[in-house]
Amino acid sequence: MNRSLTSLSPETQADAAWLARVHLAAANRLAVHDQLEEGIDNHFTMMVPGYEDRYLVLPFGRHWSEARASDLIVFDERGQVLEGEGDLELSAFCIHAPLHRITGAKVILHTHQTWALALNMLEDNRLLPCSQTAAFFTKNIAYDDGYTGLADTLSEGERLAALIGDKQVLFMKNHGVLVVGDTVAQAYRRLYKLERVCRAQILAMSAGRPLSVLPDALVDRVDTPNPKDSHSRAERERLYFEAMMRVLDRVMPGYAE
Repeated sequence: MNRSLTSLSPETQADAAWLARVHLAAANRLAVHDQLEEGIDNHFTMMVPGYEDRYLVLPFGRHWSEARASDLIVFDERGQVLEGEGDLELSAFCIHAPLHRITGAKVILHTHQTWALALNMLEDNRLLPCSQTAAFFTKNIAYDDGYTGLADTLSEGERLAALIGDKQVLFMKNHGVLVVGDTVAQAYRRLYKLERVCRAQILAMSAGRPLSVLPDALVDRVDTPNPKDSHSRAERERLYFEAMMRVLDRVMPGYAE
């Protein structure tokens, strides 16, 4: 059943759909710039604006550094490509379609990025609130401690959806990480900062000395939005992503084509 939303006019919906393509293509290229990608593997997906059952993704076989807005394909919950040219990778369908459908997440970014994966290779893979940035994450992470192999059935995506629940991040032991967001800007900023705090924890652990863990009360204080802040979190996410797209315009132009 087509579940097209009626809140957007055709013109607004078309503009929103193109902007979604531009942002998702930019996120793919940024992942190369920030060393979060594995060439043609892993997956970034986004609900097509105006729909709840259609998703954008880069077709399999394209290097993420090549991503352009016009290259993205649209697929549905049956795994059928509805728009664009190219193939939908099986694990992208099996992981992302159920996660979008069950959690309602607009954007889902899944990677095997180096430092987050390194932490998830440890027996105790918990991210600790040992820094201000880490404090934003530690109570917003769900953990999948039971790697089951390659994702080749929809039941795997359904299992992951049950695990992440209403959290922002899923740590996938022996596998990688996954973040969700309402916008590409929000999700990508989370993914980038997550890699930074995982790297910091691994480096601190390598010193062989005890880590200084922040108490829960302080973690809660850091993670609570301050009404006196001059910029809301949504505005910070937008400004961050716009700044990073300006970087792309200099070092890796062409994503908006």
